[in-house]
Amino acid sequence: MTINVKRCTLEDLNKLQEISIETFNDTFRQENSPENIEAYLERALNLEQLEKELANCSSQFFFAYFKHELAGYLKVNTNDAQTEEMGDESLEIERIYIKNKYKKQGLGKYLLNMAIEMALEQNKQKIWLGVWEKNENAIAFYHKMGFVQTGAHSFYMGDEEQIDYIMVKTLK
Repeated sequence: MTINVKRCTLEDLNKLQEISIETFNDTFRQENSPENIEAYLERALNLEQLEKELANCSSQFFFAYFKHELAGYLKVNTNDAQTEEMGDESLEIERIYIKNKYKKQGLGKYLLNMAIEMALEQNKQKIWLGVWEKNENAIAFYHKMGFVQTGAHSFYMGDEEQIDYIMVKTLK
């Protein structure tokens, strides 16, 4: 399996938006109203918002290439970029998204392990993420990878409040 990873820069902004929209739609469009999906995409994945996130030194994006094709991406946050108050000893995986045609190839596990290595290199005590309560495949995957549910928070898809489980893996 040939996976290459590249850290994203501002020059990757348009490509980041393109893969973000594609993978988000693939993952969530069937389970949500078109109006709520469009409202979320306009709010969270517009170029201005993504540029702000890319410029934040406490956030990092990485493109994953499989056989030289862009297959997915990872976003991690530390410090005040985390979407929940988890403290300086934590690293958040905010997004792991893989294009449909590359799922079941080990890319998600590869990116998750990469995030864990980053957390260890930064002497973090734990790594955490939020996952939609209805995304059973992802929840099962994270359990298998040693994460446990420790709480939940609200996530707004347009005007609909949804619940994300907070899942944590202790590293030390």
